[in-house]
Amino acid sequence: MNGDCLCGEVKFEIEGEIRNLYQCHCSLCRRATGAAANTATFVPGHSFRWVSGESEIRSFQKPSGFRSDICSNCGSPVPNKLRGTDLVWVPAGLLDELIESRISAHLHVNSAAPWEQDSERCVRLDGGPDSLESLNKLL
Repeated sequence: MNGDCLCGEVKFEIEGEIRNLYQCHCSLCRRATGAAANTATFVPGHSFRWVSGESEIRSFQKPSGFRSDICSNCGSPVPNKLRGTDLVWVPAGLLDELIESRISAHLHVNSAAPWEQDSERCVRLDGGPDSLESLNKLL
């Protein structure tokens, strides 16, 4: 399986199947991604290989140990080694194919943003030509 950042500068490969994803709803993951939750997976280090762009990665680490790696060109979160383990954290949105993969766990749901709780009742738009007009009516 292949993955890359938004600009395509940072590329990587994962050998083997990814079956399980998780979504973390903690405030750190929300801030690092700018989203309601961080969808990711862990893969064994021996299954992960950088293809290109490793020199473009910049890291930020909080004193607590929380680490966020990004592509210095486009700002996409990119994989990083999980401290003290042989696992590599991989953001699911960077992967090209996730045919069999499903979210199997939601983490830190008590920390979820209050506005996320009502998302099941919201209008769903498919991105078609009428979506922007429909969205403008809602706002």
